[in-house]
Amino acid sequence: MDAAASQTISFDDFLKVDIRAGTIVEAVPFPEARKPAYKLVIDFGPEIGRKKSSAQITKYYTTNELVGRQVMAVVNFPPRQIGPFMSEVLTLGMPDGEGNVVLTAIERTVPNGGRLY
Repeated sequence: MDAAASQTISFDDFLKVDIRAGTIVEAVPFPEARKPAYKLVIDFGPEIGRKKSSAQITKYYTTNELVGRQVMAVVNFPPRQIGPFMSEVLTLGMPDGEGNVVLTAIERTVPNGGRLY
């Protein structure tokens, strides 16, 4: 992805992207993925429920340390087939200097399902 800023969007466009907080309840290796990745199950609370995500976050995180961690994810993209796995949400992160994914952090615990605004 280009490091330059994207085109300007309206606030209404931003509101279309539904970014929610969730807690990782399962994390397992995803050996079938082309690039090293984990399969995650994330609990977004009673309104949204549990959703699956594939995340290329193996450089800095182990499956054990991911379970119980809160993350942010886009919950209103259509599901995406990644090899034999259907990813239902996009877990958010940013690249470090070498392109490895660092998860976006939630500073304090918030209710699962809380919406970014």
